Amino acid sequence: MENPKFKFEKLIIWQKAMELGEELVTISRTFPPEEKYNLSSQLSRAIDSVALNISEGSILQSDLEQKKFIGYAIRSLAEVVTCLHKANRREYISDVEFEKYYKESYNLMNMTVAFRNKIK
Repeated sequence: MENPKFKFEKLIIWQKAMELGEELVTISRTFPPEEKYNLSSQLSRAIDSVALNISEGSILQSDLEQKKFIGYAIRSLAEVVTCLHKANRREYISDVEFEKYYKESYNLMNMTVAFRNKIK
């Protein structure tokens, strides 16, 4: 992105959430057809919710409101991790894929918690 216009576009946590989101949505499309309206959909909605809440919280919000939305993003990340566990247990993703996305989710979670803690 050359010249971001919105405050949230400059946030590393938003950028990372966007990147992880696209990867996980692509992975979820490989799940069996019977998961289309279940685990695939849940994983996609949860990871999309992370970036959506980060952006919503950063626009015209008080610090208290921003903290609330960042909290929603953190909760959505926990949901993503649970979806990853389920996908791995059902053998929709390999152990290597699980470890990769688990680690990325964990790192994003830590960054997001640190960001929230810096809000006054």
